[in-house]
Amino acid sequence: MSHPLIFLWAHSRSRSTAFFRMMLERGDFVGVHEPFSSIVAQGYADVGGEKATTGAEVLDLLQTMAQSTPVFVKEVTEYRYDVLDDPRLPQLGTHTFLVRHPEPTIASHHFMNPEVTCGEIGYEHEYETFELIRQRTRRTPVLIEAEDLVASPETVVEDYCRRTGIPYDPAALSWSEGEQNEWERTAKWHQDVVRSTGFSTRSNTYAADMHNHPRLAEYYAHHLPFYERLRTTSPLDA
Repeated sequence: MSHPLIFLWAHSRSRSTAFFRMMLERGDFVGVHEPFSSIVAQGYADVGGEKATTGAEVLDLLQTMAQSTPVFVKEVTEYRYDVLDDPRLPQLGTHTFLVRHPEPTIASHHFMNPEVTCGEIGYEHEYETFELIRQRTRRTPVLIEAEDLVASPETVVEDYCRRTGIPYDPAALSWSEGEQNEWERTAKWHQDVVRSTGFSTRSNTYAADMHNHPRLAEYYAHHLPFYERLRTTSPLDA
């Protein structure tokens, strides 16, 4: 690879699509939106106009793309992907993570999909991915907290750019409203971002949440420890 290849791993409803939108606004990265979950959901992923049906094929295509252009891959951790068993993954590019407190994300996820399972909430899978990258590379990946991102986007994004070795572009913190072709498959999940023009602290309220829905309370109890582990993992020596 001769250009940056950056992965952002995040559980659903974490503001990861807003971050993806910001990376598109930069104009210097090709965005690849949820290729591994696309394989689970529809049997294939579109990676730079090429079709992939396995995680290994996605990695092959990403490596090829990064030979000619910077690439940013956003992936949600609703599922455990077969690509985690590919020994190339930890060393391929730079892996970064985004996390948000589970109380609002679980309520939001349930609102979008009332049949959501505990595993699909995603913190456990995200922690497994984080720890895999951390142990295989002997480096603690960059982790962003969504609450910090919306409260101080300039500071958080500038630090993210510094730590991933890419130029900081403050102009990319603002964008125009509208759909993006890259997330066409999952467009209904991203309407808040479609109507946005930048990172926002706005939050929604939902009829069902962990306080009045027993199943969501169980999900919260299961995933909270993984959220806390992600936030408090001690750095490893490089």
